[in-house]
Amino acid sequence: MRTTLFTIFFAATLQFAAQQNPTVAPLQTRSVLIMNATAHIGDGTVIENAAIGFRDGKLDMVADARTIRLAANAYDETIDGAGKHVYPGFIATNSTLGLHELDAIRPANDVAETGSYKPGIRSAIAYNTDSEIIPTVRLNGVLIGQITPRGGVISGTSSVMQFDAWNWEDALVKADDGVHLNWPGVFHKHYDKGKVNIEKVKTYDQQLREIHTFFNEARAYCSVKNPTLRELRFEGLRGVFEGTQKLYVHADDAKSILEALNFKVSQQVKQMVIVGGYDAHMIAEQLIANDVPVLLRRLHELPMYAEDDIDLPYKLPAMLHKAGVRFALQNEGDMERMGSRNLPFYAGTAVAYGLPYEEAVRSLTQSPAKILGIDNRCGTLEIGKDATLFISSGDALDMRTNALTHAFIEGRSIVLRSKQTDLYEKYKTKYDSKK
Repeated sequence: MRTTLFTIFFAATLQFAAQQNPTVAPLQTRSVLIMNATAHIGDGTVIENAAIGFRDGKLDMVADARTIRLAANAYDETIDGAGKHVYPGFIATNSTLGLHELDAIRPANDVAETGSYKPGIRSAIAYNTDSEIIPTVRLNGVLIGQITPRGGVISGTSSVMQFDAWNWEDALVKADDGVHLNWPGVFHKHYDKGKVNIEKVKTYDQQLREIHTFFNEARAYCSVKNPTLRELRFEGLRGVFEGTQKLYVHADDAKSILEALNFKVSQQVKQMVIVGGYDAHMIAEQLIANDVPVLLRRLHELPMYAEDDIDLPYKLPAMLHKAGVRFALQNEGDMERMGSRNLPFYAGTAVAYGLPYEEAVRSLTQSPAKILGIDNRCGTLEIGKDATLFISSGDALDMRTNALTHAFIEGRSIVLRSKQTDLYEKYKTKYDSKK
């Protein structure tokens, strides 16, 4: 009886273990050299026949393999990348990965906290490294993400995490990079006898006054270095006023974006980023003049306005690039967490609609790294930076060919497996046995 119970328990344990996320990779102990691959540096340049080397988690060689000489056994391990492509790890901006797992279970939802003005809310401490969704996005080269809270007028503070860690402290790439402000809608659609009328939201001016009042009070509070009484709501904006944190303003229409730019000046905000930016191409000059980049809304969606070209969302990256506006891609919207795996293919769509290929790669690598303030560590394949990169047997921006063979986060070789791949192998074995 004991033997039977033990057997059942052991089998159940194995089955449970097989369904868990891959184990976090250990620290890099063996140096690695990738030879003969096409390296997409992330800054717009390409090395056709590259030698990419790294040790102790840092890149120590990025060169043309045809122009260098290496001593024998210079690296412990060599990977032949002939016919393959190497990219810096893609970065998912404005993401809720790790904050929400099961829709039906409220405790599994840490996307939004109650209240309207919540700059002190930190997404980092709610980030779940054991999310089953995270391994699925790594399979397409998304290795880093800006984890962002939602809801209210001020949602809280985002942090940048790498996607292979035991806990949120280990995952941190940059803590509390910025505060997120949801700009109130200026207009709404009013339907009258089958006709659509665009009207100004009646409460817009009041909402705007409330935002200005909150920031005025917060700025006055933050002007005192050591206040006697601490006000945590205002304390959360101290970094924005001091310039150590960015203010991410979520806005899409041209009027809202212009109002946000005026707000930047009047409230003495040193660093601002527009999130969404559907109409950003209409006011490119103002964005450039104010040095405000854009985290562009999801490409694979219908246009916001009925009168727009049906292909406009696909063309926006090329239009912003041509206008000289700094931008990166993101995936906010329905089913955004699991849809984050498609981020590289948004960039591929942008290429099909006029964005140069290496600029599309940049929109997932160097551009988001600069906007998030992590470009000293990530975003490009450069000596001294983190060895966070991957090898694909095909074009990583094309869903037909992207297939990762290797991926590294800070030099650690991560397991390219997820719940979906486990199920695939399980049922492939079943049906192969019937052949």
